[in-house]
Amino acid sequence: MGVPAFFRWLSRKYPSIIVNCVEEKAKECNGVKVPIDTSKPNPNEVEFDNLYLDMNGIIHPCTHPEDKPAPKNEDEMMVAIFEYIDRIFNIVRPRRLLYMAIDGVAPRAKMNQQRSRRFRASKEGMEAAEEKQKIRQEILAKGGFLPPEEVKERFDSNCITPGTEFMDNLAKCLRYYIADRLNSDPGWKNLTVILSDASAPGEGEHKIMDYIRRQRAQPNHDPNTHHCLCGADADLIMLGLATHEPNFTIIREEFKPNKPKPCALCNQMGHEVKDCQGLPREKQGKHDQFADTLPISEQEFIFIRLCVLREYLERELTMASLPFTFDFERSVDDWVFMCFFVGNDFLPHLPSLEIREGAIDRLVNIYKNVVHKTGGYLTESGFVNLQRVQMIMLAVGEVEDSIFKKRKDDDDNFKRRQKEKRKRLKRDQPSFIPGGQFSPQALGNRSSPQAICNPRQAAFEMRMHDRQNSTTSASPNTCMTPDGSPSLGGGIKRKAEDSDSEPEPEDNIRLWETGWKQRYYKNKFDVDASDEKFRRKVVQSYVEGLCWVLRYYYQGCASWNWYYPFHYAPFASDFEGIADMPSDFEKGSKPFKPLEQLMGVFPAASGNFLPPTWRKLMTDPESSIIDFYPEDFAIDLNGKKYAWQGVALLPFVDERRLRAALEEVYPDLTPEESRRNSLGGDVLFVGKHHPLCDFIVEQYKTKNAEAVDIPPELCHGIQGKLTLNDNAVLPDQVVQSPVPMLRDLTQNSAVSISFKDPQFAEDFVFKATVLPGAKKPAPVLKPGDWEKNNNDGRPWRPQLGFNRDRKPVHLDQSAFRTLGHTMPRDRGMPGMYPNAVPLGAYGSPYARPLMGSQQQIPKLLSNLRPQESWRGPTPLFQQTPQRTAGAAPLLAWNRMLQSPNQFQPAQYQGLGPMGYPQRPEDRMDRGRQSTAEVSQVGSPLPMVLAGRGFTLDSKVGAA
Repeated sequence: MGVPAFFRWLSRKYPSIIVNCVEEKAKECNGVKVPIDTSKPNPNEVEFDNLYLDMNGIIHPCTHPEDKPAPKNEDEMMVAIFEYIDRIFNIVRPRRLLYMAIDGVAPRAKMNQQRSRRFRASKEGMEAAEEKQKIRQEILAKGGFLPPEEVKERFDSNCITPGTEFMDNLAKCLRYYIADRLNSDPGWKNLTVILSDASAPGEGEHKIMDYIRRQRAQPNHDPNTHHCLCGADADLIMLGLATHEPNFTIIREEFKPNKPKPCALCNQMGHEVKDCQGLPREKQGKHDQFADTLPISEQEFIFIRLCVLREYLERELTMASLPFTFDFERSVDDWVFMCFFVGNDFLPHLPSLEIREGAIDRLVNIYKNVVHKTGGYLTESGFVNLQRVQMIMLAVGEVEDSIFKKRKDDDDNFKRRQKEKRKRLKRDQPSFIPGGQFSPQALGNRSSPQAICNPRQAAFEMRMHDRQNSTTSASPNTCMTPDGSPSLGGGIKRKAEDSDSEPEPEDNIRLWETGWKQRYYKNKFDVDASDEKFRRKVVQSYVEGLCWVLRYYYQGCASWNWYYPFHYAPFASDFEGIADMPSDFEKGSKPFKPLEQLMGVFPAASGNFLPPTWRKLMTDPESSIIDFYPEDFAIDLNGKKYAWQGVALLPFVDERRLRAALEEVYPDLTPEESRRNSLGGDVLFVGKHHPLCDFIVEQYKTKNAEAVDIPPELCHGIQGKLTLNDNAVLPDQVVQSPVPMLRDLTQNSAVSISFKDPQFAEDFVFKATVLPGAKKPAPVLKPGDWEKNNNDGRPWRPQLGFNRDRKPVHLDQSAFRTLGHTMPRDRGMPGMYPNAVPLGAYGSPYARPLMGSQQQIPKLLSNLRPQESWRGPTPLFQQTPQRTAGAAPLLAWNRMLQSPNQFQPAQYQGLGPMGYPQRPEDRMDRGRQSTAEVSQVGSPLPMVLAGRGFTLDSKVGAA
């Protein structure tokens, strides 16, 4: 899920960590799509070794996309997932390892958040369906037009949970996909592929981190491995920093807000369901050829370079005159730990720390001021020093009151500005807008002007409508009699929707007023603030949570059973006396089984994914656990504005009661359901060209049932245990396609085998440090990056792409002249072509008509970079005028604007540079420059003329 607003804050504060991905597009030849050869060098000019896919970030957008029509069935969903993986693989092109991790059974601390999301999704889905049906009936009752309602089964995204048939089928499809690519794609030739499906316990991203940690602890690990992790969660950034690998990059979709979506009722753009009026759709295009097309744009990807983020943090966290030796790696761990206070998937954030209010910057400043007194760092390899954390928290608690008051002042100021804005917009609206056939039309909406019908009647209706509006708006609080005259009976109450202010949720806490702590504990926990014992219990649970989360990020899951048993967090000022609180966890805990987790996170509405007798426990009034599945529940906005930001007040699942109830229905499971309810492991795949292939095939031939170690020299240094797989993909055996639209693999040469990471003792500590032999990446940031107002207020981007020596695109003088005459004059960017006269402007001394064969200039500039990134030479019109040969620019211009067989020199007689009309003195100077002088200004004139059959005359300088 990640941390809301964290990535947006991070990318704005440290902009140079972002790099746009360069993607090679597939080409078509005679209608046949030519596949991309991913074995060629990466177009991003960087070579990645390992690619890790957090598959849940791929599954969700492929099964229920927001910006395009959803797949019609499960088969189309699988194909969409394959295509998405192909696209990521094409961009990254790993050379050693592809690790695909699907979320398995999560720790209990995560299950509470999963339960909240799934209950909320089910409730919001039912409410949206009811509202849609209600509005549909209202529109049809008024005579509105709506397309016939599609009888389509709604896809329940809750099925993307371990233990369901959907996830079991997905694992089969991915095994087929891997085998197919290992047989056919040259980029997969020497690749090791590991699939960790939903049967392997653990969250996808944490299974990936656990793999990296265990491989780093092996003697054969390459410390300069270049990792690339694909996922959209913001906490992946903190996980990447926690590895202390010098070369770690994250690839994710570029977030583009406010994407247009069609109305769910009429399928038209421009409004939501609640604003639908049931109007017939206007014709789109001359022949309505754009009727069913949506404005779909392919999603772009970006790289997040953690090596650059480490440069930023090194500059920001470096402290002088410390009473102990400064260690940058330890300070990075402290920074990751402090980010947990503003939110994570396992704990609610502290009330005084909002990331949108600069909470991380505040914590860093307090940390740098207090660390001199702490005597050391807050964390070490995932273990927390509570005594030092207490000093940081109490320092935050000292400013809590001022934080709440400032939050209230900022909120009031924002509301006042919004109210003034609404009033200004209302005041600036035209007093009368004609309607009907005289109503204003957007440019391009109509293919041809419509004929006016009965203009006298239309004018009468507009006058009457205007009179009614002016009468009713004359006095908004005056009652009107049926004849239109004002009533003496008194005013009427103004409706709520006519008010300038939006209704605000009631806030009973009022954190900005004295007594906020008492009100908070009374409203949120239903206890008195003077109950010191309860407050200490809440703080102790929160401190345990901080220790558990940090251990989870650096060492793995410390306990599968621990969870935070409250919906709200304590205050920072309550963190007194935490130094002596225990932070140990029970050892030997085991994860839930998949179907048990489904019972813990699913609402009753998603019970169809469970066996019938298990489903009955959710709905039977006599069930012993019926209270775990409320049909409705409250959502506490907790000071927020929208419901999705609030807290779902669901009862916590009692593990002992749940297991006791399930013991009675376990015998009802079928063999297939029992298989899906078992925990599995990872599977390793290689192709026939891989050095490890023969070794694995030999294990199957000898039927060796014992686990064997991977020879690291055969597998890029990867180590672990291999055991035979019952459902293995074997060479020369047909791989059946689980998707009917895809072919079977009849000539398979890939092989698969069960894989297990290297094992360590339960008390083993993975060191959070840079490995010996690791090379520090070349620095990217430059001094100008630290100046806030550098480069006329625009953020200076020091590097585009991964290649530090990549030469930027250069525009010559003719290109700048073209820009000067085509860019709009009112762009509001002084110094960037503001005074240029548009080409062909009326009354311009440089105006000339375009020939019929010439195209408009903006089309020539469609592939240029945005104007903020132009860093070329000074435009010609801003330089001191110099005399140049007229023919060279003329032909450069002509080469851009017309084809060779349409060149007509006679049409340009009397035209000067760039085809502008010449002054008499310019014509006198035309022959004064020689061909050598022409070549000195960088014109490609000789080659152009020679290619077109022209010759140069040294006296004239042109053909």
